[in-house]
Amino acid sequence: MGIKVQKLSDSVSPFAGISFVNALFNRSGLSNLIDTELGTRVQTTGYQYSEIIRNLSNVFISGGDCIEDISTHLKDHLVSIPTNQVPSPDTILRGIKELSTDNTPLISTSGNLYDFNINTKLNSLNIKSLILTNELESGKSYDFDYDNQVLPNKKYDAKKTYKKNKGYVPGVATIDDKIVYLENRDGNANVKFEQASTLRRAYELLLTEQIKVNRSRMDAGSYSKEIIDVVDKYSKLFYIRANKSANMFDQIRKINDWQTVEINYKNYEVASISFIQFYQERKYRLVIMREKQGNNQVDAFTQDTFKYRSILTNDWESTEKEVIEYYNQRGTSEKIFDVMNNDFGWKHLPFSFLNQNGAFMIIMAMIKNFYNYVLKKVSRIFTDIKPTTRLKRFVFRFIAVAGKWRYQGRQWILKLFTNRPYEQLRI
Repeated sequence: MGIKVQKLSDSVSPFAGISFVNALFNRSGLSNLIDTELGTRVQTTGYQYSEIIRNLSNVFISGGDCIEDISTHLKDHLVSIPTNQVPSPDTILRGIKELSTDNTPLISTSGNLYDFNINTKLNSLNIKSLILTNELESGKSYDFDYDNQVLPNKKYDAKKTYKKNKGYVPGVATIDDKIVYLENRDGNANVKFEQASTLRRAYELLLTEQIKVNRSRMDAGSYSKEIIDVVDKYSKLFYIRANKSANMFDQIRKINDWQTVEINYKNYEVASISFIQFYQERKYRLVIMREKQGNNQVDAFTQDTFKYRSILTNDWESTEKEVIEYYNQRGTSEKIFDVMNNDFGWKHLPFSFLNQNGAFMIIMAMIKNFYNYVLKKVSRIFTDIKPTTRLKRFVFRFIAVAGKWRYQGRQWILKLFTNRPYEQLRI
């Protein structure tokens, strides 16, 4: 039996939920903040930066994965929102280019030249937007994570990374699930190269908005004296994965009082020693954990059958188990890269050059932070949406609802074909 179809001439949007996101963007104050911080575009261009960024957020929060989706899939639905002006993909791309900054060339001690892209204005705007939406609060202290992500791509200026693929290696600072600072970097730059300067800029920009750092947490890519000096200066406490060294294992071999602890349902031996490799005058602590290797093979470096990991810290109050478990929570911050790559466009960078893609990445980080804000608002009403809901599920459960705008009684009314509680949202 075939399906009988009756077509209706009235246009109905299958993405009516984006109207609430669009309204929240404006009513949160983000539009005003963006135009205040970034300034007014030349009037003849037709669209302000707030309109460009708001429409870009509409594209991705509607489930799009590239800027061109605004014209190929979403334009008719976005235009149907009263007073909403929808730019073309070219206009959005042109606006992002205008917000890019020139690269900063830096020379290593071996004479190699690397490009870094430092976009203070967009990073500052991102932090201010987090404060505006109460995702961060001035005067408070937070835990800070930093990592470099290999971002594979075949752009014109992509360089071969340490993973042997071409791309960029941006440095990204996060607080909880929020990106708070980003610098795009040449793919062939060592992650330790000029990282101290990158971190100093990130910490200082946060301090400008009175955001303090309680604890900093980083992997072995941050294990160097110059970087540790900066991290120690701007953090109350820090936790950095230590690299192996002969000096370190000379100390470890002298440990006699190993303690057994259970971490994630597995037993490890743990101990602490004073750290003297870089510093004699500072009281740093090396927390070591070890486990038996399954094959009982003697390691050529350690001269025993154990596998070792160690964490450098200035925290002498926490137990070894507490230090290790806190450090292991870095995995939460690393999930942000998966979200940005797959939900917010980092996997499909729109430009050919590092600096323009750097601007795009910061703007998309700001949109991801705005998405967190949207989730908190919506999850108070919709019980099947949580503050941690991934974008695909949010699109199915909130954005994908049939509706149309009607002007009646001297006002615009959004009529929705659903029994879900959209009317309870105070937006």
